[in-house]
Amino acid sequence: QVRLVESGGDSVQPGGSLRLSCKASGLNFKLFSMGWFRQAPGKQRELVASITKDGTQTYAESVKGRFTISRDNIHRVLYLQMTDLKPKDTADYFCRTNYSGRPYWGQGTQVTVSA
Repeated sequence: QVRLVESGGDSVQPGGSLRLSCKASGLNFKLFSMGWFRQAPGKQRELVASITKDGTQTYAESVKGRFTISRDNIHRVLYLQMTDLKPKDTADYFCRTNYSGRPYWGQGTQVTVSA
């Protein structure tokens, strides 16, 4: 069974940094593209960044230059390094993959950016 578990969310001040982690199990991690999504209160879930099995990264315009997605295929962990955080980055962050034709999501980790 595929399982994704996020961690690393916290409350930080504007300009701060955080690193989110997503530990995967139940799949051959290195063969799958992975993504980070976020959902702010009252808003739809949106794609933040994705990374293919070959390491090709894509980013939402709103986080380009501030966030970096990466993966550790040996330990089956997906990361999201977030710098220069802004109040608009406040959201629940989720990792996701597609396996056997369906999406799998983690439970999310909360990021709050405020002074």
